[in-house]
Amino acid sequence: MRQGADDDRLLRLSLVAVWLVTAVVSIVELDGQSRRVLAEAGIASPPWLVQLLIVGGAAADLVVGLALWWRPGRASYLAALGLLLLMTAVATGLQPALWLHPLGPLLKNLPIAALLWHLYRRAVP
Repeated sequence: MRQGADDDRLLRLSLVAVWLVTAVVSIVELDGQSRRVLAEAGIASPPWLVQLLIVGGAAADLVVGLALWWRPGRASYLAALGLLLLMTAVATGLQPALWLHPLGPLLKNLPIAALLWHLYRRAVP
């Protein structure tokens, strides 16, 4: 395998880890950090809606992570990029201060988007 393909595989697998671990952590922290994030954005009730948003987001992360793992290609890279942009836009609307957070929870989406775009461009059409 050529070096570029090895590098692309490593990039792709790191993105798989981001999406799959995020899905798991969202569910593990369902009644902790996940709820707090929404509560800080002003979404604390009704409880069924909060749970639906968290589980729905985790499910979307899971689907994208599995697609990047099992079916890497232009469609999965575009799906991941679309989800990333949607979630970034929603998070920005709910909590724009996250762009100024010292750990950069939204700022980290810029290099992730660049990685997805790179992989999309290198994928076979």
